[in-house]
Amino acid sequence: MKSAHPPELIMQINKCGWLVDPPLVCAHGGDTTNAFPNTIAAYRAALQSGVDCIEIDVSCSSDGVLYAIHDRCDFYLSMNRWTHNAQLIGLNRDLQRISGNHTARVGFLSTQEINELNQSPEILDDQKAATVEDALMMVSNSVRKVIVDAKVGPPLYEKGLAERIIAAVSGSFNSVQRTRCANCVVWAKSDTLVRDITRLSPDTLVGYIVMNDLSTGARSSLLRIRRASVVGIYHPLVDEKVVQILHGKNKKIYAWTVDDVTSMQNMLAKRVDAIITNNPTMLQQLMEDTRIECLEEGFSLL
Repeated sequence: MKSAHPPELIMQINKCGWLVDPPLVCAHGGDTTNAFPNTIAAYRAALQSGVDCIEIDVSCSSDGVLYAIHDRCDFYLSMNRWTHNAQLIGLNRDLQRISGNHTARVGFLSTQEINELNQSPEILDDQKAATVEDALMMVSNSVRKVIVDAKVGPPLYEKGLAERIIAAVSGSFNSVQRTRCANCVVWAKSDTLVRDITRLSPDTLVGYIVMNDLSTGARSSLLRIRRASVVGIYHPLVDEKVVQILHGKNKKIYAWTVDDVTSMQNMLAKRVDAIITNNPTMLQQLMEDTRIECLEEGFSLL
């Protein structure tokens, strides 16, 4: 069936329609263009650029302390050679390669060991591994949404993780009441963990991940956890049908990880609810340039 609208109008709607309800600009681990991800420096840069949302990776140490750090990536603290060269930042994300230990995972390190690595004279204060509580205290009141991306890994896996995450986002830590992260949404690749959180704390906002299975290439199910309000979906999987299905179930669509202009434009056209990116400044500039072009071309926000 042919559309009742002229092609020019359809093109304008695809290009400009998102202006009516702009997606959140979400910084993946902070602004990582000039800082290591999941560090105070990256969070500060993201906040200074005025992002709407920050995603914080969360991993658990061997003694049960939550750190704002990727389980296998970002853990640069054990590098023998430190660099401030922004061009090399993207190359230093693999914990196993950086540490020289092919089995290294955050879950095998104790708080004491992480603190000892933090004391390295080569590591600047704002580049040290932060606890999740400190990260949330820094960002939660300055953005519209905080994504807590829980990493499930050895040796503890899901054991006790739901309780620790709930304590962190609820503001209760070691019996000391801290700022509650009312705008946090917790998601994970482990549906078991997400369901544990909803069972223990029904008021905690949760989401789940849609991606391709690494072994089979098959896409995970779009509709899985009824209580989840957000779906984090690998951006190449987003199309009009996916958007229609998820929005039809009142689920927000957060597309990840979108780092090139063409993909950013595609996600804007698909009308996703948030775009997660390692380069939030690029996305912000694209959105502003597009907004100006659309208004100059006569697009109406009314």
